Amino acid sequence: MLRWLRGFVLPEAACLSEEDRFRYQILFEDLDRNGDGVVDIVELKEGLNYWSSSFGMSSEQEILKAADSNADSKISFEEFAQYLEDHELKMKLAFHSLDKNGDGVIDASEVVDAMKALGIDISEAEAKNVIKSMDSDDTMTLDWDEWKYYFLLHPATNINQIIRFWKRSMMVDIGESLAIPDEFTAHEKRTGIWWKRLVAAGIASAVARTFTAPFDRLKIMMQVYSLQTRRMRLISVFRQLVKEGGFLSLWRGNGMNIFKIAPETAIKIGSYEQYKKWLSFDGANIGILERFIAGSLAGATAQTCIYPMEVVKTRLTVGKTGEYSGVIDCCMKLFRKEGFQTFFKGYVPNMLGIVPYTSLDLAVYELLKNYWLEHFAQKSVNPGIMILLACSTLSHTCGQLASFPLHLLRTRMQVEAMVDKEKLPMTELIHEIYNKEGKKGFFRGFTPSILKVIPAIGIGCVAHETVKPLLGII
Repeated sequence: MLRWLRGFVLPEAACLSEEDRFRYQILFEDLDRNGDGVVDIVELKEGLNYWSSSFGMSSEQEILKAADSNADSKISFEEFAQYLEDHELKMKLAFHSLDKNGDGVIDASEVVDAMKALGIDISEAEAKNVIKSMDSDDTMTLDWDEWKYYFLLHPATNINQIIRFWKRSMMVDIGESLAIPDEFTAHEKRTGIWWKRLVAAGIASAVARTFTAPFDRLKIMMQVYSLQTRRMRLISVFRQLVKEGGFLSLWRGNGMNIFKIAPETAIKIGSYEQYKKWLSFDGANIGILERFIAGSLAGATAQTCIYPMEVVKTRLTVGKTGEYSGVIDCCMKLFRKEGFQTFFKGYVPNMLGIVPYTSLDLAVYELLKNYWLEHFAQKSVNPGIMILLACSTLSHTCGQLASFPLHLLRTRMQVEAMVDKEKLPMTELIHEIYNKEGKKGFFRGFTPSILKVIPAIGIGCVAHETVKPLLGII
């Protein structure tokens, strides 16, 4: 093996040819916008965006870190040329690992086999979309030149990272923005990277929830007390909350909101894998419909297991200053005064809201992303972070619009005892809201709920990309 590597790699690495040097020089001068002989992080980022070659939020940082041998936060031409030379060698090894039959080209079947080897099942059509994004001569195969130029400024270092990029870009983007859990490859499960990805996603979610917690409390207060007074405007509710408990009271209930991330994620991931096995019919490829069904069932399972935490979070959020000294005190008082059944109030509308939210979130996200790829991508497999953020924002908004009335019913039923209301069945509560408030009553609190979507997605995405390098994942 070492002899083969020496014969294959060393002759090409021995010296930089004049052709390669000229090619690298043109690319370097195009990046060096101010002509000072070095490329900094800003110029690198602008260049990647200009060529539509940004493969993630931190692509320029990864390239800079790999190329900057003297650690001066700038890349000279010699460093740039050395980086590209080394990178091409890594990409050639990746190319040959895919080209199983050694015919010098990669076709769709070899992409399918490579993805399957890492535990990812994709169809022939999906594999052809991967090939098409890099195929410059419309042969539906990839030769070395097409492969080399496409991945020239991709920070990936091996085939596993390239396949992870394909999975994230071409398949359903599940895990960071949608209600369906992420799928882990066999390699990630074997090496333990999967738990690092879960930790990164959990930290990002906690950061996003903390930053947007005031919007969440405003939403719940408007949902709960709109029947008592119709003068529930966003600014007036904000002032009342600050006056009643101080500025920090806007984060009341956020501790429980963060605490339930870990058990909810663990249950969702575990049950999702089990439901996939049951729906895959003896190992057959699982399609988008099966993934959606498995994701919905996993979400329902996780919500069932952690639902008492949802009730406690809502009670802490609505509670007045000094009413509860903490989570344990809240649980004890609820149990003593209202019994065990109170921890499952609002369970039915909560379960009914999972399907419309998940289905619309998933459908709108995929529709928008695929529309952009078809009409504006210009053979790029990666829509880019801003396009994905825009798709996520619109898909979340549509999902919330469809499920919000059910979530409002859930919240009202969870806090009936706190607002001195008699317990009403869900159907009677619907009639009461409609008779007293009309159709608008089912969307009380929708404004702060929508206002938090953009910052929540943006903050969560930035936090996730920041945490990943700290955990040693790409």
